[in-house]
Amino acid sequence: MTSSAGGVDRRALVGSDAESFVRSLYAEHSATLHGYVRRLVSDPHLGEDVVQETMPRAWRNSATLSPDRGSIGGWLRLREAPMVAALRRLGRDRTAVACAALLAALVVVAVCAPLLARLEGQTYSAVHTELVDALGYPTRGPGANHWFGVEPRLGRDLFARWAYGARPSLLIAVVATVAATTLGVSLGLLAGFAGGIVDSAISWLIDLLLSIPLILFVFAVVPVVGTWFGPDSGHGPASNSLIRLWTIACVFAVFGWPQTARLIRGEVLSLREQGFVDAARLSGMSTRRILWHELLPNLTGPIVVSISLALPAYVTAEAGLSFLGVGLIEPTPSWGRTIADATNYYASDPLYLWVPVISILAFVVSLNLLGDAIRDAFDPVVRR
Repeated sequence: MTSSAGGVDRRALVGSDAESFVRSLYAEHSATLHGYVRRLVSDPHLGEDVVQETMPRAWRNSATLSPDRGSIGGWLRLREAPMVAALRRLGRDRTAVACAALLAALVVVAVCAPLLARLEGQTYSAVHTELVDALGYPTRGPGANHWFGVEPRLGRDLFARWAYGARPSLLIAVVATVAATTLGVSLGLLAGFAGGIVDSAISWLIDLLLSIPLILFVFAVVPVVGTWFGPDSGHGPASNSLIRLWTIACVFAVFGWPQTARLIRGEVLSLREQGFVDAARLSGMSTRRILWHELLPNLTGPIVVSISLALPAYVTAEAGLSFLGVGLIEPTPSWGRTIADATNYYASDPLYLWVPVISILAFVVSLNLLGDAIRDAFDPVVRR
């Protein structure tokens, strides 16, 4: 347990049973252990990544230990917990705070779309042909009754359609990202840690899915699924559009997890050779516990990067598919569909085009900048 110099062997302090080990060792070698922890926490030559790797998880989460300053928990509190330190760094990043506020505002608009439309006194589907002329151009601009004006040809309220149009884009992006990240992280962990035939089979499946063009696959699958639930099957336009929404989300998830799995697999291949994994194996820890309690907490950075890339990509992909006529259809509002319809009226009615364009641009840029900030905050090496 102790080195030849009378100190504590760090390798013996790594593992899931570290808390019980610390308590027993502390009872026998209080002075030696205090000296070790003091040097570990205060040594300026030790980077934070080295300290976090060397100290066992039970030490890092020292709330279960005695809180007085003379205890190990008191010494360990001299260094902030990784999560608290990361959130503190993130809160000091003005760009991240501004992007988070903008994203929160767009999410509130999407969630509260019915309330906002009721506050305006309009609905997204109500037709007002009396507000357009014989050529289909609006006769009134933005006002108290129609905050963004009305849609050419049908006279539907643009603000209500903008607020409701945020919902399918966010829903598809969130569902596809959660499903793809969960599947990708699980299979990436399994492939990187197990190796052998399991790694070969998962890697082959990843290569197969990455070789299939996503856009062409969506062009082929979505219309086919739509024919299964077309008018002959008794489904109306609203149900058909909802079926398209979930079809697109499923296709995005199926084709999105291979990128995450490949990224996680590469990280696990390097992590599994480190000392804390060997210590966990020697302590008799199960494979499942090693994967989810030892390896997964060290993959926060890559997972955050993957999510920050997937969310804006799915938002723009849904808008692009709706713009091309393969995505959502009437009567479901969609930013991409609105942009496609507004291209013929951008000169006479600029709000019709630029509101959804600026919304998509703001959403995507904010997600990318916030993802970069979160990655830097959780990275023990990179600092802004």
